[in-house]
Amino acid sequence: MSNTNINSKNEVVFVEKMAGGPVGHDSKRDVEVQSRFSPAEEAKIRRRVSYRVVPILGLMLGIALMDRSNVANAAIAGMRDDLDMRVGYRYALMTSCFFITYVLCQAPMTWLTRFLGPRIVLPGVVFAWGILIIGFGFAKTWTTLVGLRLVLGILEAGFFGGGVYLLQTWFTRGELSKHFTVYYFIGAVISSFSGILAYGFMQMNGASGVKGWEWIFIMEGIVTIAIAIGGYFCLPKFPDQEVNKPSFRFLKPDECQYVIDLLTADRDDYQAEKFAWALYLAPARRPEIWAFGIMQFCTCTASYAYIFYLPIILRDSLKFSLAAAQCLVAPPYAAAGFLMMACAWYADKYKTRAPVLVFNCCIALVGLPMVGFASNPWVRYAGVFLAVAAINSNIPLLMAYQATNIRGQWQRAFCTATMTGLGAIGGISGSLVYRTQDAPNYVPGVVAVIVCVGVVAVMGTTLIFYLRHCNKQADEGKRIIHGSPEFRYTP
Repeated sequence: MSNTNINSKNEVVFVEKMAGGPVGHDSKRDVEVQSRFSPAEEAKIRRRVSYRVVPILGLMLGIALMDRSNVANAAIAGMRDDLDMRVGYRYALMTSCFFITYVLCQAPMTWLTRFLGPRIVLPGVVFAWGILIIGFGFAKTWTTLVGLRLVLGILEAGFFGGGVYLLQTWFTRGELSKHFTVYYFIGAVISSFSGILAYGFMQMNGASGVKGWEWIFIMEGIVTIAIAIGGYFCLPKFPDQEVNKPSFRFLKPDECQYVIDLLTADRDDYQAEKFAWALYLAPARRPEIWAFGIMQFCTCTASYAYIFYLPIILRDSLKFSLAAAQCLVAPPYAAAGFLMMACAWYADKYKTRAPVLVFNCCIALVGLPMVGFASNPWVRYAGVFLAVAAINSNIPLLMAYQATNIRGQWQRAFCTATMTGLGAIGGISGSLVYRTQDAPNYVPGVVAVIVCVGVVAVMGTTLIFYLRHCNKQADEGKRIIHGSPEFRYTP
């Protein structure tokens, strides 16, 4: 393919030399990869990578989501009254302050994961915040919780961005959507049972003089520490690190080299380039990177609005009992998993992203008015099912959308940090959407979430046409995408 007559305005600033032939099954490199192992052996290697990387990361994600949102369960279990948090914005401030440090620390913590390795950083930060969560159970003032959640934001910043980054480095672009979905599905299902666990821990009320809501934090902190210890023994390193120093009972060097060859044939970026600020910041010039980030911001605003307030909505607005409000949080998130898996299968099979994203937005736009404006509580709860399922299905899809449309390790690190950071800012706005003064129906909050979902639908539709236009220019030799004449966007 000709790459002459390229105008600098139409060309990605960073140009990386290709190590192999054209991307795809017709390339010479891909033929060499396929002949190294039998098809059964290749499938076994890929399964081993999937089973070693995805489940433990999903388990740690579930603990992360549970630990950042367990304040909602503690709130209806008596914490708001004991710590005088029904005044003004105290509860909203306590939930949202987490995201201040979470946003600020995304980039440095993602860089630290690349520098020290995921097996050290990821379980390490999970272990540290498990100890911190236990400390939540001994807080005597709401301001103490604010300080603890600021520290929690620093630690959790080291997990989510690093975990997403690790997933991207082990799988080809055609595999990312289903692996991101399984990763997020495991996390969402585990975190969805936080209400049921919280209700169980509440029954310890009075044991050793500790209140029920305090036991929620103490017991969940202990579970977090146990998961972190398991993560240290299960998580692998990055592929370029594994091939030189294999992890215990994982891949042999030749098997790891097979995975690396697959990644090289797919996008040729398995190994980190020498760090340079110009290289790291190059993606900041591309509009699609910020479009992904803005869509993540809007989606996370909607998602966190329900994470932080769904138990309160069920209790105060829909008038369910305390036990029902704790337990009815789980079913919508569990149901979201089925939609996630269906979307991931379709997106990977047909190599598309944005149309599925827009489809989910349409489902959410049906459910959200039911939540906000129906009179029957069970109809409103049905709307919660639609809204929660569709909104949460878009989160792993957006991760895959971005990951399949970037190339290069340091650029991947920048884009992951940017997208996660903007998603965290969405967490701040999401924690402020359902205001205390709008109880019990929270109509302004529902309208805000509807607007966010509408923005995602519009931007997703726009990106379809923009990325197809870029691919057409590349086919005509008028543009080189990410420094590779063979690279094409996945609209």
